[in-house]
Amino acid sequence: MDFVEEVGESSSPPRSYGSFGGGSGGGGNDVIRNDVYNRLIENRNEEAISNPDFRELLEAHFNRLPPSYGLDINMDRVEDVLLHQKLLTRAKDPDNRPVFHIRFMENVGSRGDDLDGEQVLSVPPVSLPHGSVSNGVQSLNDRNSGGDFETCSKLEDLNLDVRKISDGINRETSAEDLSRRQETSQTPIHEIIFSTIDKPKLLSQLSALLSDIGLNIREAHVFSTTDGYSLDVFVVDGWNTEDTEGLYDAMVKAIAGSEGSWSGSSHSQSIVEKAIAAQTKTEDWEIDWRLLKIGEKIAAGSCGDLYRGVYLGQDVAIKVLRSEHLNNSLEVEFAQEVAILRQVQHGNVVRFIGACTKLPHLCIVTEYMPGGSLYEYLHKHHLVLKLPQLLKFAIDVCKGMEYLHQKNVIHRDLKTANLLMDTCNVVKVADFGVARFQNNGGVMTAETGTYRWMAPEVINHQPYDQKADVFSFAIVLWELVTAKVPYDTMTPLQAALGVRQGLRPELPKNAHPKLLDLMQRCWEAVPSNRPSFSEIIIELEELLQEVKDTCGVPNGC
Repeated sequence: MDFVEEVGESSSPPRSYGSFGGGSGGGGNDVIRNDVYNRLIENRNEEAISNPDFRELLEAHFNRLPPSYGLDINMDRVEDVLLHQKLLTRAKDPDNRPVFHIRFMENVGSRGDDLDGEQVLSVPPVSLPHGSVSNGVQSLNDRNSGGDFETCSKLEDLNLDVRKISDGINRETSAEDLSRRQETSQTPIHEIIFSTIDKPKLLSQLSALLSDIGLNIREAHVFSTTDGYSLDVFVVDGWNTEDTEGLYDAMVKAIAGSEGSWSGSSHSQSIVEKAIAAQTKTEDWEIDWRLLKIGEKIAAGSCGDLYRGVYLGQDVAIKVLRSEHLNNSLEVEFAQEVAILRQVQHGNVVRFIGACTKLPHLCIVTEYMPGGSLYEYLHKHHLVLKLPQLLKFAIDVCKGMEYLHQKNVIHRDLKTANLLMDTCNVVKVADFGVARFQNNGGVMTAETGTYRWMAPEVINHQPYDQKADVFSFAIVLWELVTAKVPYDTMTPLQAALGVRQGLRPELPKNAHPKLLDLMQRCWEAVPSNRPSFSEIIIELEELLQEVKDTCGVPNGC
């Protein structure tokens, strides 16, 4: 059902209450914060006048919050900015979380402002990232968290389809009767402000908390600070008196009885912390999120996106995990990827620069590879490589993989999309999202990787080791020779079922016999029959030397 259609829209601007919605009169954020400061001075605010550091503290407060915060401030209630500042400060103490503040706002007619029998109260505005405002229920699913959104899991608890006109009042009711009914049907409006550690699904948790007390959300303004705290302002009805003490007591009880961690010391958060606990100098690679300049998106995945960006003046690639997808297993993978990248450094492995490991901003920063992926290089341009270039690419891949195997790392998703090129077309192994250190038993289990490149033992959920990467390299080598997508007439699942039964890509015609022989040995069904990358490098370098001796191809980019 479309809730927005059901509720309807009013031609007049939606009502706004409390801290936000009054409008800032336009202008940029610098203008807004100056206006706030000047208004506080004009109002003879004691703190603004007496504290010599006040201006600096106010600037720091605005800098912690997104631009949409300033754009939403009600300039008639600028003292609320100081209230928000205090709440965020109190939230730094784990024993206080969640910090909340409640105040009575006003009484309004329970059926809304339009009492002509023709309209119902429209859904009030909900603050979205970047200051946009929407008038629909779906908007409350969005949370400002560094550009990421989470979906509310309890929409039925939000009760945003505020009271309908179908309560026995017909269009012939007199104006006097309507006025009398309005006077006897006043609805108290309260504002509740929360501050705590920001985390995935926090908006869902807070909305469920309000619903448990019997409150209906009229407005929600949600913000995330750059250092991982939340500032969430709700305008609610449903508490039938102006009394705030009773509502405060009810909130305390609801928080005490609610599930989930409010202190931020949840199990899922500690996963990353535990995984990096062995690192004694985290400052060497831990990156301050605020120092990253995120640019264009260059790739999208199921749980994260890859952006081009700038860090301390250098071009970088930033892999950002989407906050709405964060869970224990994903955070384990993130921690594992960071742990692996920290320990590898090789000319044919993408260079690790650092990571943000503090929720809600989880990201990995690596060198930017302007040449793109081998997959794009081959398939977007349909390039059939000359043998010297093909061999150079293959050797680069093998050197990177040989190094990783020497470091006891299994990549588990070796494919041309995860092989990136620099400006000199040097190929480097990238994306360690599913890579693992090989365990002490020497084998691993579970179906991991991409079907078209996956070894049969992995598909079959059998124990496997580093030779699974060698099988994947065979498919990469086939791609380099043919410039085609493996099993392009099949779905990935059909290809996987075929590989289980012995299917392999059709051997290319006119390819060098030594390459065809190597390819077939690398995709042998029995892992132990496959050569190691050290052995493969020797064969490929010997073949490259033969080619150079024959046609005189020079070295270099």
